[in-house]
Amino acid sequence: MKKTSLVLLLGTLCHAPAWAGEQIRIATEGAWPPFNYVDEQGAVSGFDVDIARALCSRMQTECDIVVNDWDGMIPGLRTRKFDAIVSSMSITEERLRQVDFTDRYYSGGLRFVGPRGAEVDVSPEALKGKVVGAQRATIASQYLEDHLADVVQIKLYDNQENVYLDMQSGRLELFLSDELPTHQWLQTGNGQQFEFKGGSFAREDIIGIAVRKGDPLRNRLNQALSAILQDGTYQSINEKYFPFSIY
Repeated sequence: MKKTSLVLLLGTLCHAPAWAGEQIRIATEGAWPPFNYVDEQGAVSGFDVDIARALCSRMQTECDIVVNDWDGMIPGLRTRKFDAIVSSMSITEERLRQVDFTDRYYSGGLRFVGPRGAEVDVSPEALKGKVVGAQRATIASQYLEDHLADVVQIKLYDNQENVYLDMQSGRLELFLSDELPTHQWLQTGNGQQFEFKGGSFAREDIIGIAVRKGDPLRNRLNQALSAILQDGTYQSINEKYFPFSIY
């Protein structure tokens, strides 16, 4: 009986996942609502956080969510402060030289924002000389620097909240941002004084999860992502934050 029990125990161990009991540390900024933010109770929350926890649950791993400054995200990943970044990070050629990305977990575009009711033409010719803000090291700031540096006065900020504050104080005439987190801000509080100007563009903005180069965690995350897309988990999280699909 003892021998049989030992054989059964060894068989169970051999078939258990190699990562059973593992804890994955996932970084998010905590300053990009509704995707990632710190709530009134001091807990990190948002779409990114819910997706990260759903993926960890699917992979049967513990999920440790840590808050990290945006500018230090990729350096922190590469120096093993954490194992993955789930923080609405766009997949770009420059970033792909430093890290690997999973398949997309959502996509979006850019839009300008200005005072509600004001007639604003956002064509390059009409933007000449205007003061336009964006969060540093984002697709929005890169777009301004690549396409409008000789046209507008660009002001860059460490986080999106400071972009909003300078817009409210009148130090910016417009700002450029991802339309999805800005959509929520425009519905609440001081954000209701502003509105989108012009249509959405740069729709090729694809958001993925960053991991270290060559890390097999990428494949596991892709498998988990595929699973939550198929079983309805992703849709439930999407509907919690947006009245339309962002996938």
